[in-house]
Amino acid sequence: MRFADRITKLPPYLFVEISRKVAEQRARGEEVISFGIGDPDFPTPPHIINRLCQTAQDPANHRYPETEGLPQLHQTIAGWYEKRFGISLNPDSEVLPLIGAKEGIIHIALCFIDPGDVALVPDPGYPPYSIGTILCGGTPYYMPLTVENDFLPDLAAIPNDILSKARLLWLNYPNNPTGAVADIDFFNRVVEFANEHHLAVCHDAPYTEIAFDGYQPVSFMQAAGAKDIGVEFHSLSKTYNMTGWRIGMVVGNAEMIDALKRVKSNLDSGVPQAIQYAAIEALAGPQDCIAECTTKYQRRRDLVVDKLNSMGLKTTPPKAGLYIWARVPDGYTSVEFADDLLDQVGVVVTPGIGYGNSGEGYIRLSLTLPDATLVKGLSRLAEWRNRKLSSGRKG
Repeated sequence: MRFADRITKLPPYLFVEISRKVAEQRARGEEVISFGIGDPDFPTPPHIINRLCQTAQDPANHRYPETEGLPQLHQTIAGWYEKRFGISLNPDSEVLPLIGAKEGIIHIALCFIDPGDVALVPDPGYPPYSIGTILCGGTPYYMPLTVENDFLPDLAAIPNDILSKARLLWLNYPNNPTGAVADIDFFNRVVEFANEHHLAVCHDAPYTEIAFDGYQPVSFMQAAGAKDIGVEFHSLSKTYNMTGWRIGMVVGNAEMIDALKRVKSNLDSGVPQAIQYAAIEALAGPQDCIAECTTKYQRRRDLVVDKLNSMGLKTTPPKAGLYIWARVPDGYTSVEFADDLLDQVGVVVTPGIGYGNSGEGYIRLSLTLPDATLVKGLSRLAEWRNRKLSSGRKG
């Protein structure tokens, strides 16, 4: 049996060993507390579930959906963007529902990347940006995101020989995993850069509605000329606690939307219609559920940041998103530190190296734990710190 080269080129899954250890500890009856996955612990709001249950009873929604989705959903997405960001979108040509944003992120690589082409990818960054490129036979070029540059890519540092082969530029703000944010001036510069180098821009924006201290993230689509060269991916997963329902959207440049629609029409059968109606209810219905969850996330953020800083793990409170990006103690790699926390106190954190080489030296902690579990996890982190102090080891 011979597998395709694209499979052999996929990077190894860093978290396999961590998952194995977690399974072993739980099999022994030990409690493991995970700060690893950004999956909201809050339930989907009742009014959304009620609409889902109601429409699931309609036999018309038991059949194949159309790939492009319900016209009413297109209109609702366009209306939400108009209300939230002041952006005017053509519902027919500049909006496309997705089976979760991740699906569209992977599939859009098929629209642009041929063997030998390059995609400009943030490092650290969400792995599917590079995985889609690799599966298409392309090469990711990793743009370092560093604290010195506020975790924004230095576009001027990209070599000309790379730019001559580049087709896509990936961005993600508010950022996973760093928690960094971008302003409209940065996005305006991105549009100018993309025009100069004939790039398509893909902005991944699932965290714009999880923001703190009165901050409101901007949309890439608000930049002057953004629709001429790019699209923005969004999701209902984090905003409305709908990760399990797999519903998202992409908006922006009509030609890019049409290309992705053509790919999807050959690969999937669209989002189940009952879930589409639930999405309509989420976007057009009461929005107070967002503020309620965000208030809880902000309280958790403050607890985690205070605890980490008291332990000497340098971090700053993010303005948005679900993650804390913290420096590991001196003398550890990110994997060594994650292993030590798991072995010593049964706490899972994500090693920064899993998001790219520039993530080395950091860990990511998610805020999506129930309050009582989060407090217990922070207590265990303090226990780890006390053990190291008593043993005389730095960190």
